[in-house]
Amino acid sequence: MKKRIISPIIQNIKIAHGTYKMTLFAPYIASNVTPGQFVHIKIPRDSSLLLRRPISVNGVDKNNGTIDLVYRVVGKGTSLLSKLKPNELDLDLLGPLGNGYKVEENIKSLWLVGGGCGVAPLKLAAQKWSNLDITAFLGFKNKSEAYQIDDFKNLCSQVFISTDDGSLGEKGFITHILIKHISELRPKLILGCGPISMLKILKQISERYDVPCQISLEERMGCGMGGCFVCSCAIGIKDSWDYKKVCTDGPVFDSREVIFDEWP
Repeated sequence: MKKRIISPIIQNIKIAHGTYKMTLFAPYIASNVTPGQFVHIKIPRDSSLLLRRPISVNGVDKNNGTIDLVYRVVGKGTSLLSKLKPNELDLDLLGPLGNGYKVEENIKSLWLVGGGCGVAPLKLAAQKWSNLDITAFLGFKNKSEAYQIDDFKNLCSQVFISTDDGSLGEKGFITHILIKHISELRPKLILGCGPISMLKILKQISERYDVPCQISLEERMGCGMGGCFVCSCAIGIKDSWDYKKVCTDGPVFDSREVIFDEWP
């Protein structure tokens, strides 16, 4: 169940080029969030920024009641967030929102596939299901934009890295590495998050090799609670689909049900 929470800022640090990690005191969210869910943050100090910003939960510490949010500075709102200092003010949150990834008890091997900002929610998945045999495939634009690789190495059995320019890991897209291994190391489930171009390919690969796959969609949102339809996407099968709301029906969907060609 979502709640409105006023959360003190514990830490707000730069972890890569243009990317920050904010730690908030939010015991309710820390205890109730599922990997893939997000919070909606009200941007302080600027009344012109009416819309909240959706940010996925990157990690939790239930003992200390804290949550980590990883975000990229892409506009005025996130730029303001990046300048906030610990104990400077409390943030107004709604959360946890949306649905999350689902891993059944019979699943023993799990692949996490993330690109860019989409790597962030997968770290919480690695944290929650660290008892499983997890392989992570993490793609970034370049070395300066890579983050939390050591965290994934501590939580996963194996980690593959790629960058577009080859400055870290293998040169190319992370899906190129994935397809090299999937035929021989067939996982029981894939969890993915990243840009649409990556998710389209991930959907194709998972269907070709008949591997169940859940993907988290990164869409612009307005209200974050299903009232405005800004984040609508096409969900269903080719001849029978409807528009669903990423904020409430998602952001996580079975990849077989996502019809990218019919997106508004």
